[in-house]
Parts: sequence; C-alpha cells; structure tokens
Amino acid sequence: MSETGYLNVAEIFGENVFNDAVMQERLPKKVYKKLKEVIQEGRELDLETADVVAHEMKEWAIEKGATHYTHWFQPLTGVTAEKHDSFITAPMENGKVLMSFSGKELIKGEPDASSFPSGGLRATCEARGYTAWDCTSYAFVRHDAAGATLCIPTAFCSYKGEALDQKTPLLRSMQAINTQSLRLLRLFGNTTSKKVTPSVGSEQEYFLVDKEKYLRRKDLIYTGRTLFGSMPAKGQEMDDHYFGSIRPRIAAFMKDVNEELWKLGVPAKTQHNEVAPAQHELAPIYETCNLALDHNHLVMEVLKKKANEHGLQCLLHEKPFDGVNGSGKHNNWSITTDDGINLLEPGKTPHENIQFLLVLACILKAVDDHADLLRWSAADVGNDHRLGANEAPPAIISVFLGEQLDDVITQLISTGSATHSLKGGVLQTGVDSLPDLAKDATDRNRTSPFAFTGNKFEFRMVGSQDSISAPNVVLNTIVAEAFEEACDELEKAEDVNEKAHDLIKKYLIDHQRIIFNGDGYSDAWVEEAERRGLPNIRSMVDAIPALTTEKAVVMFEKFGVFTKAELESREEIQYEIYAKEINIEARAMINITSKTLIPSVIKYITSLAESINAVKAACDCDISVQTELLQEASGLLSDAKVALAKLEDVTDNGLTMGDGAARAAYYRDEVTTAMAELRAPIDKLEIIVDKKVWPMPSYGDLIFEV
Repeated sequence: MSETGYLNVAEIFGENVFNDAVMQERLPKKVYKKLKEVIQEGRELDLETADVVAHEMKEWAIEKGATHYTHWFQPLTGVTAEKHDSFITAPMENGKVLMSFSGKELIKGEPDASSFPSGGLRATCEARGYTAWDCTSYAFVRHDAAGATLCIPTAFCSYKGEALDQKTPLLRSMQAINTQSLRLLRLFGNTTSKKVTPSVGSEQEYFLVDKEKYLRRKDLIYTGRTLFGSMPAKGQEMDDHYFGSIRPRIAAFMKDVNEELWKLGVPAKTQHNEVAPAQHELAPIYETCNLALDHNHLVMEVLKKKANEHGLQCLLHEKPFDGVNGSGKHNNWSITTDDGINLLEPGKTPHENIQFLLVLACILKAVDDHADLLRWSAADVGNDHRLGANEAPPAIISVFLGEQLDDVITQLISTGSATHSLKGGVLQTGVDSLPDLAKDATDRNRTSPFAFTGNKFEFRMVGSQDSISAPNVVLNTIVAEAFEEACDELEKAEDVNEKAHDLIKKYLIDHQRIIFNGDGYSDAWVEEAERRGLPNIRSMVDAIPALTTEKAVVMFEKFGVFTKAELESREEIQYEIYAKEINIEARAMINITSKTLIPSVIKYITSLAESINAVKAACDCDISVQTELLQEASGLLSDAKVALAKLEDVTDNGLTMGDGAARAAYYRDEVTTAMAELRAPIDKLEIIVDKKVWPMPSYGDLIFEV
C-alpha cells in the first residue's frame, strides 16, 4: 500500500517470489551466475551450489514468515499436491532447535508414489517416487490458514523415472520444440537466438455462487455441477451480463484475487463478466509455458480461496448449470526466442515472409496429422457437456486463419506464389467527435477451436478445471515433429528458400482441409467436416485411444516426451477417471433423490391432498386445479421412482465390470442415459412443487442472487 492508501502494483508485484531480482540480490555472484547458466542451458545443478541457494531461499522465506517448505507438484489427479516439512532440526541438548534447509532437500523430495494415479507404473508395494525442483519456475511463499509455506515447483516421477505428473512431459516437449525451432531458424540465417520457448497465456473462466446456497446443494458439493435444476424465467438470452458492470461484492473479490496473484508474481491482466450470469473471466499476460502452467494452478487455487473468504464459492466445472453457457480455458500459444522474436509474427507483408509461411504451414500439417491428439488434450468428463453445444468450439478440430492469411494461402495453392497481402482498412465511426480507427485485416472467429489471432494461436477447447499441460505438450510435440520433417528436407537442399517454397505449397495443398473460417456451430459444418474426412470425436471415452495409436507412440518416443508405457498408463488412468466421476455423479443423484427430493415431493403431495379434502369438506367448490396438480405431481413422482430404480441397477452393474475402455463406455452409454431419465421428471417437479417445500436453491437463486 502506498502512502496515499492506494495499492501500488509495482511495489507488491512478486514480493512473495524468490525471483531473479531476489536471487541476484541475495546469492553470491558466482552462485547466481552458475544458477542462471543451469536455468538457461538446462544443465544439472551441483549439490554445492544447491546448498548455497537453499540456505538463502530458506532465510528469505523465514523473513516472509515461513515455517515449512513443500515440493509443490501436479500429479495426474488434475490438482496440485504437497507435503509440508518444517525447517526445524532435531532439538539440541539445550532444548533449542536450528532452522535448516539443504541443497539436497531443495533439489529432491520423496512423496509416496503409490498413493497417486499411475496406470500400473507403480504397484501398491512400490511406494518410492521423487519430486525434482524445476528451477526454471520460481519458488514462492504462500500465506493461508496453515501460515506461510515455501512452495518449490517440482516435477514428479517414479523410482524408475517414469513421469507421474503434468510437469515432466511438458518440460520434455519444450526441449523438443526448442531443438527443432533452432534448426529451422539457423536455416534462415538466424545465428543469434540461443533458445526458443513456447509462450502461453491461459484465460480462466469460472462461476461464483453464494456460499450459503452452495452448501444447500449436495450435487455441487459432491460433483462440482448441478445434477438437477430447471431453467429460471431469465437466463442469458438478453446478453446483459457479458462485459457488464461488475457488482460490488464481486469487485471486492476480484480486487483481493488480483492482489494475492500479483504478490505471487502472476501477471493477472484482464477481468470481466462472462456471457452467463454469475460467470467471470481472469486472463494473464503471456509467460513461458511451464511458468504459465504453474501460475494457472495458482490462479485456480487463489480463486477458490478468496471466494471462500468473501462468502462465495468458485465453481470451476465446465458445465455447472445445464442450459447455461459453460466455462473454458482458452490456451493462447506462440513460439518465441530468447531475444524477442515471435515465430508466429506475420509482419506487414506475410506473403513475403517465407519463414513465417513455413512455420504456419508446418503448424497446419501438425494439427491436421494429429487432430485426434489435440482433441484428446481437451478431453475430460465435464468438457463432454460443453464441446459442440453451440457455446464452445465444436468437437471437430479445425483452424481459423482469417481473410488475410486465407487469401495468401489461396494464392500459393492456385498460382504457386503469393504476390500481395490484404491490408487492414479504416473503420469509420460516422461520428465527427470520434476518431476513425485502424481496422485489422482479419476478423476473429469465436466458433473456431484453433484460431490464429494475429501472432498466436488460440486453442479454445480446453476445459476450465483442466491443467493446461496436456494441450501444450501436444502442441509443442506435434509442431516439433513438423519442424523436424521440414528441416530434414531443407538441410539437404541446395537452395533453402526455393525448397522452403516447395514445402509450403505441398503442406498447404495436403492439409488445406483443416482450414475453416466459417461458423463452427452450424450443422452444415458438421456435414462439411465429415466430407473432408475430419474426425468428430464427441466424448472423452472416444478421445482417449488417440494416446496409444502407433503414430502417437512413435512420435512421443522419438522426441522423448512419453514412453509407450507412460502413454498406456495415462490411457488406463483416464478410462478409470471417467468411470469413477460418472459413478460419483450417479451415486449423488441416487442419494439426493432418495433422501431429499422424493420425501419433499411426498410432503408436498400429502399437503395438497389434505388441502383438497379440506376444501371439499368446507364447501362445494371447484377443485379441478388442485386435483390436476396432485395428479401431475403424483405421476411425475412415479416416473422419478421408476427412473431411480433403473439408475440404481445400471450403476450397480457398472461396479461389477472390469476396468478400462469397456467400463468407461458402459458408464457413458448406460449410466449417463439413466441419469438423464431421472433428471427429467425431477426438473419438472421443481417447477410445480411449492418453493418453500423444495429442498434446494434453484438456478435462479444460484446465478442471480450472488
């Protein structure tokens, strides 16, 4: 806080991060230099240097109030994990303790690897696993109810070295695209860039509901989404929430979120109301891919924490409310050099920028060749409710390039050369007091799953609660493969530019089917995509097999991103996750219906019947309305009881099935169908049952009373 009482962002930004500025200030010059070399060149940190770094990191953390440290990692559960150790040593003879933290403790931790999903890589009796410090991601001190904790971002692997986390494959994929990108740059005469890294900005969508109302919704508590609920009289049809004025309660929450994120070094930039009532978005500035991954997990943690402090509940599920827009996480991806060159920058005359055109052609080839893998990278149970629902990108992978690049590509394909690029015009406002505005040469397309937006690609399919690791692992690796293939050809060529031109034309002709600039929500596009031979993978269960196809295994093993065993383990884990999550949802529906909803409906019906009898006894009045309501409610109750019995049967049957694809498919086909059949009469009952009797807050209560 400044002297004026106002928040000075520049003063607080990164104050809880052991960042480069802190390291430069506190570490001996030789140690700082050696650590920077390790970070920049990807070498192993020696124990002597690590001891010095650990000591200064501990001293700094204690000054911030830290009593414990933890290796903060991202297992295959989709959330972060941590084990806290205090800095104290064994008590001395005088009863005092020392505070210590060694280089060995900094570099390596040892959590129980058998307690996390491993897909068969680790048996119950094989418990040893290791966390290894990712020194390219800064350590930070987090303050919460547990006090202050030094958090060290780490990778997590098994005793035999297999990746058991989200971070390790990402770091491997970053190495792959760095190597191949440098090969490509050298061919075009760049001898100065030393490193190429993917840069990512991940927009985070979320819902906020009142905490008290949330606690009265067992379905939200158990599953993160509403399993029952009829639409209120007003939804999002008036388009009055998107970019609307932020309500004071929400603004106060956002202020606290921003402040904590800035202290943690997260460059939170943009905040606004999203399309649906009670839905919002937070977007950061671009960062190196692995740092963006860590920071997105911090964003999700801070959103939940601060919501609770404000009497709110943050919902990160992709589809918490049926019939209301769901939440995604747009993954903005580009490739940049250490000296500031963006390989996806087309320049003012993209038709003349042969390096950019080759990069673009390679990306189109990569996306077309591995559309199934990209679709897999955005697959989760919650996203099945969102993708293809005219509120999010379709489940069909396509690429939007815009008018300018589409015109250049058309020239190249039709004539063999491109002679011009469309220019942006001037947007005339028609108001004398307003300036005319420069207009981009290309519009945007919100219906495209993979859209070029000026100097980056926006992958819009990622689910709101997902880690951004998988999408970026896939993007980095498939583009590295395309670069490698191109470089193999170019390095043999006598004339690099001429050969590059030939490759560009070939890749564009071979893969132009992946380009689509129209309405991705239309039925016509579904039909057109099928004619083009583009896959339409509608569910997570159908997406999972892409992991272990022969071409996927060959590619991932070639670049050292995944072994075949690691891919097979992830396939097994994801089938298991799907079946377990649907089983939890089904059990929650059964529990809520049996213990809460049916008793409430019976209470209402009984009260209605008693009212009818009382009116009959009092006078000879028309009771047709009451009778009709009684009959309708009783009929729906009967339908609900039949559907409940069916759901109980199919859910019980699911538990008897073996693991794997067959069980996951059963839950998708049989259990989710039975869940929908139970929901239908319950949602109708909610409309006719007295609100005072209905045991749960309605959709209207949840999304409008925040």
